[in-house]
Amino acid sequence: MSVNPIYHHTEDRLKEELKWVQFAKKDPRGFEPLYNKYYEQIFRYIYQRMDDKETAYDVTSQVFLKALNNIHKYEYRGVPFASWLYRIAKSELYQSFRDKKARRTVNVESMHIFEMIEDWEEDTTDENRKVLLNIISQLSEDDVQMVELRFFEKRSFREIGDILDITENNAKVKAHRVVKKMRKIFEK
Repeated sequence: MSVNPIYHHTEDRLKEELKWVQFAKKDPRGFEPLYNKYYEQIFRYIYQRMDDKETAYDVTSQVFLKALNNIHKYEYRGVPFASWLYRIAKSELYQSFRDKKARRTVNVESMHIFEMIEDWEEDTTDENRKVLLNIISQLSEDDVQMVELRFFEKRSFREIGDILDITENNAKVKAHRVVKKMRKIFEK
């Protein structure tokens, strides 16, 4: 599996980001580069799980408002700041579902499905893509999130663990189980 440079950072980029965070802890205006860097990414994460674009904008706004208000609680763990934002986004998304403001949906691009089938070394026909999309739509929210983080965003297990607040090893195990479950359904 190739690494997606959008989501993976060099040590220099992590250090630069940490400086932004430290500045934001002292002065709210310092949050702007973090907001600019991650807004679109967090919005896409939320919108891929909702049926309404306006609600997705509202939830994304809540994520960044909470992040700004709680920046003093952020602790650097050697992964991008986005991992912390994703944990907030997941919480806000679930809150939105509980409040019945949004319905859970699965919006995945055909290209992602093609890549996933290709990773499995299966025939990449339109029929197989439809079957795989149907399988994904039947998964639990946690399983869908694992598929998106690992296969669509190509995040490392370390980042996935940090986003989901689990260990890196647990992220590997969960990803393996989801793939195993999907393959079992796919082979039927």
